[in-house]
Amino acid sequence: MPKSGKRKQAEVEQKPKSATKSAKTSNGLKETSKDPYPNHPRPTAEECLFVRDDLLAFHGFPKEFAEYRKQRLISRDADGTGISEPSDLKESVLDGLVRTLLSQNTTEVNSQKAFACLKSAFPTWEDVLAADSICIEDAIRCGGLARTKASCIKNLLRCLLEKKEKLCLEYLRDLSVDEIKAELSHYKGIGPKTVACVLMFQLQQDDFPVDTHVFEIAKAMSWVPVEADRNKTYLHLNQRIPNELKFDLNCLLFTHGKLCRKCIKKGGNQQGKESHDNSCPLLRYRK
Repeated sequence: MPKSGKRKQAEVEQKPKSATKSAKTSNGLKETSKDPYPNHPRPTAEECLFVRDDLLAFHGFPKEFAEYRKQRLISRDADGTGISEPSDLKESVLDGLVRTLLSQNTTEVNSQKAFACLKSAFPTWEDVLAADSICIEDAIRCGGLARTKASCIKNLLRCLLEKKEKLCLEYLRDLSVDEIKAELSHYKGIGPKTVACVLMFQLQQDDFPVDTHVFEIAKAMSWVPVEADRNKTYLHLNQRIPNELKFDLNCLLFTHGKLCRKCIKKGGNQQGKESHDNSCPLLRYRK
């Protein structure tokens, strides 16, 4: 395995928060911790570290995820395992979940605009639940698939109110990872990637979402077999990647996938930013 030269040090969590509750499963919920490719040896822990460090030196840590990173450090510090830093992040679990739902099948710019329009039109989630579906659709139309997403949001809020008698998901903070997955799997339209994003960003858990960018890079580097789909890639990578590297590595792979022509199928610069494809640091890892 090649070793990079000087590496920029990252503030990473050394001791992930352990789950104290026993795992529970709901009816029909599949085992989420089983590796579908137990004999596939990659990625190794050492390789994950090298890739993380190479991408960090190449891109720096992505600014869009900086506040989430601070929040994780603050969360770890509560247990005496992190560095306490002020964070400006003020986002509820429910806000984060809806934001992630709106990001499905659209660009980051459009999903952010859709979420901002939704919050502007309806200041509270109670307002969203009481609104006509067409009004919600109009508010989020810029994000695409407005009818489908509006229906999903309404169903989520309605079921949550029936189950918990209030529109709040903060109770998830007290559950284990498996319990959180079981809880969120009950809601229509919430799939593994959405759940993984909520785990990683809002709940400061060690999980590894697999979006299109991460999936394509993982296959290009042979981190999964050629026949792997996104869900099996998610299961495999969550078993292979060390917990303390998951957050930084995921954010960096996602960012790199947006910028590098050599790491995206269609080529071109999808985000309109400068591409670094002439010196892609991941080429050495492809086999």
